[in-house]
Amino acid sequence: MTQPLTVAYFTMEIGFKSSIPTYAGGLGILAADIMRSCRDMDVNAACVTVAWQFGYFHQELHANGTQEYSQTKWNPADELTPLTERVTVEVEGKTVTIGGWKLDMKHGEHTVPVIFLDTNLPENSPEHRDLTKILYGGDGTMRISQEIILGIGGVRMLRALGYNDIGTYHMNEGHCAFLTLELLRERNFKDDDVRQSCSFTTHTPVKAGHDVFGYDLAYKMVGDMLPWHIKDIAGQDALSMTQLAMTMSRDTFGVSRVHGQVSQNILNNPNIKYITNGVHHTEWTSEPVKALFDTYIKGWRENPSLLALHCRDIPDDELWEAHYDNKWELLKKVKDHTDIEFDLETLTIASARRVVPYKRPELIYTNLRRLKEIGCGKLQIIHAGNAHPYDQFSQDVIRRMIERSEELRDCVRIVYIPNYNPDLAKVLVAGADVWLNTPTRLHEASGTSGMKACLNGVLNLSMLDGWWIEGYEKDPQSGWRIGPLAQALDDNDTRDVDAEDLYTQLQYQVIPEYTYPERKRWIHRMKRAIGLMGYFNSNRAVQEYIEKAWTKKG
Repeated sequence: MTQPLTVAYFTMEIGFKSSIPTYAGGLGILAADIMRSCRDMDVNAACVTVAWQFGYFHQELHANGTQEYSQTKWNPADELTPLTERVTVEVEGKTVTIGGWKLDMKHGEHTVPVIFLDTNLPENSPEHRDLTKILYGGDGTMRISQEIILGIGGVRMLRALGYNDIGTYHMNEGHCAFLTLELLRERNFKDDDVRQSCSFTTHTPVKAGHDVFGYDLAYKMVGDMLPWHIKDIAGQDALSMTQLAMTMSRDTFGVSRVHGQVSQNILNNPNIKYITNGVHHTEWTSEPVKALFDTYIKGWRENPSLLALHCRDIPDDELWEAHYDNKWELLKKVKDHTDIEFDLETLTIASARRVVPYKRPELIYTNLRRLKEIGCGKLQIIHAGNAHPYDQFSQDVIRRMIERSEELRDCVRIVYIPNYNPDLAKVLVAGADVWLNTPTRLHEASGTSGMKACLNGVLNLSMLDGWWIEGYEKDPQSGWRIGPLAQALDDNDTRDVDAEDLYTQLQYQVIPEYTYPERKRWIHRMKRAIGLMGYFNSNRAVQEYIEKAWTKKG
């Protein structure tokens, strides 16, 4: 008999490691960290996701800034255990068979299974085998088909595996919302009976980012699985996956305080709460820094809150030596990928994230004359981040960055490292001196890369958005802010003002502190950054989910 579950966690993507490329970005990386903490904390959890044949793309950069992308093929049999169970769903009136794979995450005697759904089976037609081929690929017809597989197929696979006693079905973004349709079918279409078993986290801070399907398409693809009152629970004009998830959940959460407020406005739901994201502390801490924590913060692996209490116990010289070890590894990576020599003593800024407009990856290049004035001979900059192969904006951003690296090469060294993935991310968040994040305000839902940097004593220089508003409030000595202290009231892009504030922070705060004798002020800030992670870790986030989202009320 399969044990009861506190939570079945549904997510369209999950990013455990580079060799399992079933993710596209931060949503998947976060899901993996949440599952790691469920494992470590002995939470009775299971995760349902999809065994995408192609998730991440392989990126190749050319000297002129143009890029080529190829699909990263992997074999699930090399990483996962096959499931013998099979279930079926109806997609556009046709039967699709779903198999799967499993990854068992173990902590002593406790196991958290991660189930990867797969339609790439001999019994399916070529068209249906391709439903789990490309993450976020294709048009609306493909997207809604994939969401049928995840939501309806996921619940049916849990039943086939013997999971009948599940406290909460948690939807990590609206892609999973069709699971509520299967629960409605199981529970005689009683909304309240389904609602008491579901919770939902939204990650998208812009209205256009939420999946919406016209009802003509929805009825064509989902058919009889759509209940008679679908327009009452998913939207009168079109089927909104986010609206469906919110309506059929006990509670809806944003992923930071400000994102919760933004979500209330764009989703017209004053009841949205928030649980600020966290990152898995042992997964993202480098080996040299882990060794320091093991010596001076005993018990941190089991209880990351100790980082806040004992971060100042680490000797200055040992922390700086560990940072130098990490920085040396990063500069070797720069040399390997770009054949450009970076200097170990020069202040090194890293900016790495998915290339999309709201993240404003080019903000630091708004005024090249100003950048030269303050940074010539004092700065070196590392960029990384993949653009979607069909996104011309992102392609152009990367090309311009590479062009600027040539233009500024005698003054400020700049490199762009291809194939940003978890392996590269670990080197970047540990080896940089400063982590730069410059989104348009109210557009960064959380931004967990900055948390990973803090774990390693790397200082944030970031817009007051997402998690950094909370982090900077907790300890302004843990990094620097870009932009005014007052919380933004709207999302007007103040690019020129923000760029000038970025230059001012670099000129009068960041660079002087880095060059201060023996870097005492800098090391002091490094410890304060580490201290933040006593709170911004995924163990704390999971504990909040247990208390606020995964425990039935009443």
